[in-house]
Amino acid sequence: MVDGAMAPALTGVGGLDDILAGGFSRGRVFLLEGSPGTGKTTIATQFLMAGAAKGERCLYITLSETEEEMRESAQSHDWDLTGIDLFELVPPESLLDEDQQQSLLYSSDLELGETTRRIFEAFDRIKPDRVVLDSLSEIRLLAQSSLRYRRQILALKHFFSRQSTTVLMLDDLTADVADKTVHSVAHGVVRLEELAPNYGPERRRLRIIKYRGRRFRGGFHDFRIETGGVEVYPRLVSAEHKTSFEREMLSSTSAELDALLGGGVERGSSVLVLGPAGTGKSLLTLIFAAAAISRGERAAMFVFDEEIGLLFNRARGLGIDMQAMVDAGSLFIEQVDAAELSPGEFSQRVQTMVERHGVQSVIVDSLNGYQAAMPEENALILHMHELLQYLNRQGATTYLTVAQHGLVGDMKSPVDVTYLADTVILLRYFEAAGRVRRAISIIKKRTGAHEDTIREYRIGNYGIKVGEPLIGFQGVLRGVPNFVGGEDAPALLEDVHG
Repeated sequence: MVDGAMAPALTGVGGLDDILAGGFSRGRVFLLEGSPGTGKTTIATQFLMAGAAKGERCLYITLSETEEEMRESAQSHDWDLTGIDLFELVPPESLLDEDQQQSLLYSSDLELGETTRRIFEAFDRIKPDRVVLDSLSEIRLLAQSSLRYRRQILALKHFFSRQSTTVLMLDDLTADVADKTVHSVAHGVVRLEELAPNYGPERRRLRIIKYRGRRFRGGFHDFRIETGGVEVYPRLVSAEHKTSFEREMLSSTSAELDALLGGGVERGSSVLVLGPAGTGKSLLTLIFAAAAISRGERAAMFVFDEEIGLLFNRARGLGIDMQAMVDAGSLFIEQVDAAELSPGEFSQRVQTMVERHGVQSVIVDSLNGYQAAMPEENALILHMHELLQYLNRQGATTYLTVAQHGLVGDMKSPVDVTYLADTVILLRYFEAAGRVRRAISIIKKRTGAHEDTIREYRIGNYGIKVGEPLIGFQGVLRGVPNFVGGEDAPALLEDVHG
């Protein structure tokens, strides 16, 4: 065996070793199960390639695919299988010839015994450190009974264990799905699943069902098969990412907005911007991002709903040159296709921005698009809770936008995350003096006092202009206010700045 044999056998799959708490225990038998097309062969090949890269002897025993098919699959991923022995186990020609088959013995007895003998011969010839057996479905069919099948699996397990070989057995679940024979025998079990949403590509996820003597990361973890192999996105657990930082108050570029917020936004908190379409939610978050960059920080923006080029043009109209920020390495911006991206992959992208690029301000625009990636609202809330908690503990300030249904009057939100956010900014349209105007108010702030007033605001090439409190109006949030003030009531913004 190679040096360091007691160290776990790394899988070679990005993210999977993290879920397995280091990889597969050496000298043990593991089961990788899933329906056809879920990525078992890809993961198994990466497992052997990781061993070959460390100088280990690796053997791939295939009962279901030919060696030519295996090499074509590897070529599609640009893989080099040097150091991996491929053993194509096909029935002996005598067993395929009806004239030469025994009449007094069941042919399955001969085939199962012959298959086992040839597996042992291949092992003794190569003496590998890692073995992949693909697949158990063929052995199950040859055994023809659950008792013979269990005995055969136990025989294989004991044989491999005596050789201190790490074994990965594949099962495509084409037989009895309820058969847990190998579950009780294997040291660990990894289940792969494929989901087919109503729209968009298939989604894949995995779960560690069992791992003896090892504390693993439970639950479902999204993964994707790309050219180059499988990439797993471990489920984000915010409790594992605690850091210490100073919770200072961060100001925006608008003194009036800071006054409305009671001095600004606290570092490491989350800000939710609510409002109907067109009220300027995205541009308002850009103002906070620009303020962060002006302080020498980095910001990241994940855009679900809008084309980035159009956003750049709109921001330029506000006097914010996003392209210059991107070129300077201060702003990272990603166009997110909700139909193509799983929630786990999105969390991984955010985590990469914070830990690898030092981002301290994160904008998600919008949660409507994020919800489209995860139609189950309960799961969305749990994902957002973990993500916001993680960012909070990293000292990153998060800005989220939610587009509400409707334009004026009663508004409905597609998902209620107001209780998760530390600060909630409410934007509204209202009609006054024959014009459609915009109003802004702070309806929640956990980290300190804030104004309870409603102010008008305008967005232009000067940025954002926030007016005086609308103390002369009643019913602004309903969209059709009544003027109840006197002659000393503050004028509307157009009258002052128009």
